Amino acid sequence: MKRLLILLLVFIFLATALFAQKPVQKTIKPLNDAELPRGTGTIAIVDVNLIDVNGGKAIQNASVIVKGNKIIAAGPSGSIQIPQGAEIIQGKGMSLLPGLIDSHFHIDGSDELPSMFLQNGITSLRDPGLWIEMYDQVRKSGKSNPRLFLSGPHLDGSPPAYPNDAYVVRDDAEAVRQVNEVADQGSTVIKIYFRTPPGMIKAITDAAHKRGIPVTGHLEITEAKHAIEAGLDGIEHITSFGLSLTPKREAEKYRQAMLADNNYRKQGRYKSWAEIDLNSPAADSLTRFLVRKGTFVSPTLAIFEYQPSPGTIDSIKLKGFDQMMKLTAKLQKGGAKVVVGSHGMVPYAEKGWAYQREMELFVESGMSNAAVIHAATMENARFFRIENQLGSIEKGKLADLILVRGNPLEDIKVMRNIEKVMINGVFVR
Repeated sequence: MKRLLILLLVFIFLATALFAQKPVQKTIKPLNDAELPRGTGTIAIVDVNLIDVNGGKAIQNASVIVKGNKIIAAGPSGSIQIPQGAEIIQGKGMSLLPGLIDSHFHIDGSDELPSMFLQNGITSLRDPGLWIEMYDQVRKSGKSNPRLFLSGPHLDGSPPAYPNDAYVVRDDAEAVRQVNEVADQGSTVIKIYFRTPPGMIKAITDAAHKRGIPVTGHLEITEAKHAIEAGLDGIEHITSFGLSLTPKREAEKYRQAMLADNNYRKQGRYKSWAEIDLNSPAADSLTRFLVRKGTFVSPTLAIFEYQPSPGTIDSIKLKGFDQMMKLTAKLQKGGAKVVVGSHGMVPYAEKGWAYQREMELFVESGMSNAAVIHAATMENARFFRIENQLGSIEKGKLADLILVRGNPLEDIKVMRNIEKVMINGVFVR
């Protein structure tokens, strides 16, 4: 009996310790949750092509019923009873998808950009690195905006790459204090920037996880595996994997050049990526590591895109960007959690359409249309920790929906053919 009692006490102790170390998991809310419109009536979208964002076959001739701000029914029209008095929206020739979710948005000094994105189908966006008060004018504008998942300034070392958007951290205590301060403001994510000392990442992730907030990072001169082992939940930019795929000696040259000058990366990253071997054991190992760790990856290809001008070809940039695209597809096909982030404004997309350009680049990289749509919706919902409310068209979820003319499973470019946008049960377009 004494031995059994001792074993029981040991078990209780170990179970308690394990529970105490488990990160807090909670559904995260946008900062403008109380400011969003809220549906009050009943709407029936009928005769529509209903896209299964989890990769299943689309349901042709489907109906979706929205009551208030929630979906109350979705499926083949023959199985759905239209409530009396419901507003009928004819969806023939169109596809219905959940609202798009943007994992990496920057306002870029343009206060009208969030509302433009909403009109183009992005119903939720995350800005991973800007003082929360910089969105005050956006929220007071009177315009309809997406759900705003804000972070506060990113955490960076000295000298910071972007001083206006950064909070410079000099030790663990300062970093933890900043995490808690922005968490008190309603921060939905913490982002670390590449000059944050690697040894500080664990302190940051530990503090953020205690508050139920994920941590993501733009690394570039920190080895991604080391940062993920320290607790990082997500990786911003495909270029953050450069050191993981470059021979140690060359990687250190790149790192030292970056430490000397933040701007070295603007051209140096293309040269580095042009020389990476994507068929190497290192690339295969990275893919398996990301799958095992469940790390989310937001490649933001569109901000790095290079298109040759007539008569002018930068072969290094062309090769480097091609390598970035190929790695994106390799990671996704290998099972990594790839998501869609627009970066706000990018070189080869008109203002407001960066997100759709990112989706198109995913397809050009070799991902299937269905995989891209999954990355844009349900996978991003998991990254945001809102998958129980958004990301798919299911009974009980919030009614963020978009109607596009055509079938994006056949042609991803029809994601530009936005006919209607609903947020929280209200059509805003």
